[in-house]
Amino acid sequence: MSITAGSYTLGPDSGRLLVKTTRTGLGAKAGHDLTLEVTRWRGDATIDTTAPAHSSLAVEVDAESIEVREGTGGVKPLTRSDRGDIERTIREKILHTDRHPTITFRMTRVEGTEESFRLEGDLTLVGVARPVMVQGSVTEGRVHGSAVIEQSRWGIKPYSAFFGALKLSDDVQVEFDLGLVAKQ
Repeated sequence: MSITAGSYTLGPDSGRLLVKTTRTGLGAKAGHDLTLEVTRWRGDATIDTTAPAHSSLAVEVDAESIEVREGTGGVKPLTRSDRGDIERTIREKILHTDRHPTITFRMTRVEGTEESFRLEGDLTLVGVARPVMVQGSVTEGRVHGSAVIEQSRWGIKPYSAFFGALKLSDDVQVEFDLGLVAKQ
């Protein structure tokens, strides 16, 4: 099934937006690789199949809606309390959602085919806009893709604990899997 030209609304009803972190450092065995899910987000896409350069995409994320879905590795499984602590740390110490409640992505360029495409755009995170590249494809009518975000490019210091012995890698992976819902 191929993509049809038109305007589409994106959000949690049409698919998932995940953030995956990995751990590093001498104490990495104590921590967890995390899968986080954005639960409140919306996007608008306009697809022009005859002139892809005329296509557009804008996504807006509620930065406070990031929830821990899974924690792998580590000495012990994540508890409900651990998940709450992680979510609070993300909001208060990493994303500073009190000052920066929204994360946005605005596409500036698209190239490729349905089987393999690349989007370039500006990601605004903690009030700082930087260019980012997204790799994607369409399979069985669903759009899949990912981007690697180097936190330090946005002035974010990756989380660390135990005097730096346990820390998150600077790179986080953002993944999406969604269906396109035509605008009414």
